[in-house]
Amino acid sequence: MSTDARFNPQPGDKRLWGTTTVAVECKDGVVLATDTRVVAGYYMVAHKHGKKVHKIDDHMAITISGGVADAQAIVDFLRVQARLHRMTRGFPLQVHSAASLVSNVLFNNRIAPLAVQLILAGLDRHGARIYQIDPFGGATRERFVSTGSGSPVAIGYLEAVVNGEMTVEKAIPLSIQAINVAMKRNTATGNDFDISTITEKGYTELSAVEKEAYLQSAGGR
Repeated sequence: MSTDARFNPQPGDKRLWGTTTVAVECKDGVVLATDTRVVAGYYMVAHKHGKKVHKIDDHMAITISGGVADAQAIVDFLRVQARLHRMTRGFPLQVHSAASLVSNVLFNNRIAPLAVQLILAGLDRHGARIYQIDPFGGATRERFVSTGSGSPVAIGYLEAVVNGEMTVEKAIPLSIQAINVAMKRNTATGNDFDISTITEKGYTELSAVEKEAYLQSAGGR
């Protein structure tokens, strides 16, 4: 994740996405995990506790990597659309519809693409859904996915451990470990991690105490 226009990654340059985010689809919801290091390219750690998973609505959230300003603009746009949909239609915006909205925005800016790589996830009447969205608007539904410069390490770990229908409770420690292994192998990933879940109870962010409990149960980092 870059904080300076001079270091903004090009859409096709995976080396400079500077973060690791993961999402895992479960039978009772979704789990999203990110690191918290914000970098200016590979030159400087610009912030140690950047927020990379954002609540869109009670049933939906998005993770961001890439240029901070571009990503924040997408988050704000999607929040407005979700609220307008609730007010005018009387029911929540479906996850696949939100993915289509973001996809259209990015595709329409493909001549000067926004430097973002996104994971949109949520739980609606169709069940749990995860979509990976690239800078040109391509959207693919995934069962588990990772983005950012540490994603090759994280997705390799997830490929080895995610199988069958998982519960949110089981996916949380696996998602933490995916971020953890990326921290050990990718210099642009680090400092701390954030974990969020979306279930029938809504969107929840794990507290520092809850995160520490999961770390202790896994034997630490």
